[in-house]
Amino acid sequence: MNAEKRVLISGAGPVGLVAAVSLLAEGIPVTVLEASSDLAVDLRASTFHPPTLDFLDRLGLADGLISRGIKCPLWQFRDRKEGEVATFDLGLLKDETAHPYRLQAEQWKLTEAARARLDADTGAELITDIVVEEVTQDADAVTVTARRTSGEVETFRAAYLIGADGARSTVRKSTGVNFPGLTIPEIFLSLSTPFRYDQAIEGLADICYISDPEEWLVLLRTPTLWRVLFPTDPTLSDEAILDPSRIEERMQALLPGAPYEIAHKTAYRVHERVADRYVHGRVFLAGDAAHLNNPLGGMGMNGGIHDAVNLAEKLAQVWRGAPIDLMDRYERQRRKVAIETVQAQALRNRAVLNETDPEKRRAYHDELRATVNDPKKHLAYVMRSSMIQSLRDLEDVS
Repeated sequence: MNAEKRVLISGAGPVGLVAAVSLLAEGIPVTVLEASSDLAVDLRASTFHPPTLDFLDRLGLADGLISRGIKCPLWQFRDRKEGEVATFDLGLLKDETAHPYRLQAEQWKLTEAARARLDADTGAELITDIVVEEVTQDADAVTVTARRTSGEVETFRAAYLIGADGARSTVRKSTGVNFPGLTIPEIFLSLSTPFRYDQAIEGLADICYISDPEEWLVLLRTPTLWRVLFPTDPTLSDEAILDPSRIEERMQALLPGAPYEIAHKTAYRVHERVADRYVHGRVFLAGDAAHLNNPLGGMGMNGGIHDAVNLAEKLAQVWRGAPIDLMDRYERQRRKVAIETVQAQALRNRAVLNETDPEKRRAYHDELRATVNDPKKHLAYVMRSSMIQSLRDLEDVS
């Protein structure tokens, strides 16, 4: 079978679809293989950082997303008993980005817009209900064996393959790459409710990390719901964690009142892992297939989108004749960000929220207050937390 002159992408989440749109913009045909019957429309990630919006702007995907989301220029650290600790202002980034705010919008709104782009491009093909089972490669091409839900087996042969197929990536496993890291002890419980926390808690920002020595939590506003993230006892079963009476008890402990309406609930384990390699000949990993981190900071999806844009930019150069060794720079750059920025920031946020020692908690809070009150430190902090600084630092990675 001759290799078709196109790029295969396994996974039609935000990372795979942004990679596809980026390659199409370079005139490179793509085939996207997706295991599910349709693109997911559940809540999942909902925070888009400023540089992510800048990237999406270049692809013509930002405006529609912004019109369907909430602009959040402020985000907070709070103490559950004492209230506001520090409020960070992304407006300080006005000279660094066209989008000096976080955008709260469900990720499916991005995948919906990206899919429409694929549907309108004759160089794009999206195949759903098909599961990648095996990946092999030779000097000239990658061969993917996949099975449709009907049982029919199909073989695809293309110039390159991008594995954007998530945490359990078949593409990653096919390369034999190690995926070292750790699993965070507590299980995370994510709840969504129409309750208006912004009207009930004075001075609450739309994105808020709330520390407490007994039970920290995160509050995030989306266009239609508030999301509440709690840590949960890992010895409990999923059934116990998701028990309505237990959930109601936790919600009442947070803010007493009328019974809460829960629109969505899920319990999940969180991992901190980074693949040893992102590049394997003609096979490249991106997003959760390459790195996993806890959601504290909203960097997982954003980091994956940054992977996709970086990867597509370099692959386009290879497509036009640059040596394939250029892809090694993609690996060096994006692994550095995953380890030194995405993973490190998420772990720092968890440490601040999890701290139980009173003196250490006061020290953390004093440091945050001092940062906000110092214009230079404040700007430097939001440069890092917004992921702009990590992109600037890549310029030094050859």
